[in-house]
Amino acid sequence: MKQVPVKLGPLALLLTVISICLTTLAVMTFVTARADQRLAEKYADTVNTRYALETRGQEFLSEVSGGAGNESVVLLEEPDQDGVSWNTFEQDGSRLKIGLKQGSGGTEVVAWKHERLWEEDTSMNLWPGLE
Repeated sequence: MKQVPVKLGPLALLLTVISICLTTLAVMTFVTARADQRLAEKYADTVNTRYALETRGQEFLSEVSGGAGNESVVLLEEPDQDGVSWNTFEQDGSRLKIGLKQGSGGTEVVAWKHERLWEEDTSMNLWPGLE
């Protein structure tokens, strides 16, 4: 009785391709998970900073509303032409600007702005065409 040899050429090739695909997908999954983790940590830091600024702003407003006789607390900066006094709080590259206006009924909040400090990176010039 003759034995028919089993040809492993196509099967070995198929298993090699499947192994390469699975390895590539595993590496891509790991890289994506690490990027997601870094982005989540960065977002958490931003939210913590924003909430810390909100807390400082709310504490400042409570001092302003509660301290009617304390003039040093009410206005940190001179009012502009519209009569709005801007008070600024900064932390970790973020800024909270609060605009207060003194009126007959007391102090009114006219602006509450969150800003992120940013500087353009001009060290790299990709196209020197219009210089």
